[in-house]
Amino acid sequence: MRTRRYLSVCLTATGFFISGLQAQEKKDLSFGQIFKGEASGLSQPLPAIRGWADDTHYIEMRSDAKAWKVDAQTGNATPYEKAPDGASVAVIQNDIIYTSDEGIKTQLTHDTTQERNPTLSPDGKYVAFTHGNDLYSIEIATKKQTRYTTDGTDVIYNGWASWVYYEEILGRPSKYRAFWWSPDSKHIAYMHFNDSKVPVFPIYSATGQHGYLENTRYPEAGDTNPAVKVGIVPVTGGNTVWSDFNENDDQYFGTPFWTADGHLWLQWMNRGQDNLKIYDVNLENGSKKEVYDEKQPTWIDWKDDMTFLENGKGFIMQSDKTGWAHLYWYNMDGSLKKQLTSGNWTVNSIASIDNKNLLICFVARKEASTRTDLYQVNMKTGVITRLTFGDYFHSTMVSPNGSFFITTYSNLATPPVMALLNNKGKVIRELGHSKGPQFDQYNLAGTKIRYYKTRDGLELPMTITMPLHMQEGKKYPILISIYGGPNAGTVYDNWKSSLPAQWLAKEGIIQVAIDNRSSGQLGKMGMNYIHRQLGRHEIEDYMDAATWLRAQPWTDTSKVCITGGSFGGYMTCMALTYGAGVFTHGMANYSVTDWQLYDSHYTERYMDTPAENPDGYRITSPIYYADRYKGMLRITHGTMDDNVHIQNSIQFVDKLENLGKHFEFMVYPGERHGWRTSIKNRHSDNEMYRFIYRYLLEQPFPNGFE
Repeated sequence: MRTRRYLSVCLTATGFFISGLQAQEKKDLSFGQIFKGEASGLSQPLPAIRGWADDTHYIEMRSDAKAWKVDAQTGNATPYEKAPDGASVAVIQNDIIYTSDEGIKTQLTHDTTQERNPTLSPDGKYVAFTHGNDLYSIEIATKKQTRYTTDGTDVIYNGWASWVYYEEILGRPSKYRAFWWSPDSKHIAYMHFNDSKVPVFPIYSATGQHGYLENTRYPEAGDTNPAVKVGIVPVTGGNTVWSDFNENDDQYFGTPFWTADGHLWLQWMNRGQDNLKIYDVNLENGSKKEVYDEKQPTWIDWKDDMTFLENGKGFIMQSDKTGWAHLYWYNMDGSLKKQLTSGNWTVNSIASIDNKNLLICFVARKEASTRTDLYQVNMKTGVITRLTFGDYFHSTMVSPNGSFFITTYSNLATPPVMALLNNKGKVIRELGHSKGPQFDQYNLAGTKIRYYKTRDGLELPMTITMPLHMQEGKKYPILISIYGGPNAGTVYDNWKSSLPAQWLAKEGIIQVAIDNRSSGQLGKMGMNYIHRQLGRHEIEDYMDAATWLRAQPWTDTSKVCITGGSFGGYMTCMALTYGAGVFTHGMANYSVTDWQLYDSHYTERYMDTPAENPDGYRITSPIYYADRYKGMLRITHGTMDDNVHIQNSIQFVDKLENLGKHFEFMVYPGERHGWRTSIKNRHSDNEMYRFIYRYLLEQPFPNGFE
């Protein structure tokens, strides 16, 4: 054993020596190439694939700015006569503009105030939208407008989501839209919100002589939520049929789903978010019939999608109730027919279904938790086949019935390559690669995955990018970038194309990304640890990883910096208080500092209410550990952040000041959650680099950043 170990060390040393010789023959990227957009030839664009025209033809946008329909098997291309994304509607200067498949534009409305979320009906004949918190539609051919609701006010919304539903349930991509067309275009389901009992949070703008207040109905943990009811209205107008729920109950409704035969399935969850039910709602009288019931001891996430099989053969549900997300086949009455996947790995999503042959293509983290692949499961036999190849992270685009797919694949050592494959996993042809003609002429810092063990024995990944031109015996500062929120990992074995990271590597910074137990690497099993103590296990995992880093011979233990935004800012504040014995510096951006100050739905999913879990709220706040603070922390926040209110940073800053602690604090006037203007972005970036040069590199700040 000793002999083999000695040989391994010698080979490693030889490898570093050879790399050093090769590095001398290459050149470093310049400041202008990294930050000013000067040409480097490092990369080249991949083909612009816009989706699939049908099961055997994909759509490609080419340099002539036209869309082409490409035969997957032969590669022959013909002009695609329709708009790449089909007919569409948009709001332009307050009015709804309809664009046909042929590109012909028609103005449908003429209003002085803006219509919102115009949405085409499946048959392409109508556009539904909201205006003044009421729901409308307009018939495209006749421009006849139908108004469905009349009670919209500043606290009553029809088809327009209350803030907490937009942010946490329907999701930001909804853009506040809370209405859904039936597949036959004969009905619209919509949510009706009453925010009158939801507490108002004032957001102050310092603009002008007197400033102004922006009052937001924002329920913090334990507060009263909006009252919600779900209705169905005929496209031709008339009375709304309300689903059979008491809108004043303490409950939530998730995104509804329409079945192929026009049934409305509605997601319901209790306030504690540990019981999810799905009901079939009768369109005629609103009565409901339960078709699905799931309970978990911690929490349940909403179903983002529902896949219905043709000819009433059932539906496919994804659930993590076993501790890992898997696929289940149910009959339409809700009885379980078959579990399709199982094991200690995660199904991410369904990519396509071949209803004729009962084959499902799905994306999963099965080969390694740091990579995604495309698989096929035979619903009749249960046989699972991997369709992608190699030790790569695959991002796939599957044809409607799964006959072909396009993958863009890479790993930490391989720039992205795009290829077309069939449903047997055979490569039909390579479509492009991103490696530029000058790539091999530069010294580039490489990134590798390492694994660390937590204090209770879990194994988790992190990536490490070592400095360029390392000197033997020299110790280097560490910069750890994290997010840390539940099921929101950042450690993947895919290509990292960040040019600023190359600059920091050139300057001598060790750059690290770490995932904790709730990141998704360990499935829902790993997430369940954090129930009622959101943040404690996560920061301890980061401390364990940082402790391993501190023990390495190349680490300057006086300069271990951590940075992140939002949940990552919260983690950074915890690192410099709870973890002050491990971390020495931090940059915390728009951070939560007390979970009592964040919104009800997100916070209570993991923590329950403050009344139910007072100790959990106390021990997960960096304010509680402020007396431990040492080192140097930079805190930033936008004054008009409507997601994580600046109240969080102000209360933390107040505590630090009262304790006589030294820190940095910078506000960004008028900015929301993150910086949305290029000027503020540039300033924030420059201040981040200034912090790095001052505290980690102990060098003058380069003039080029000014």
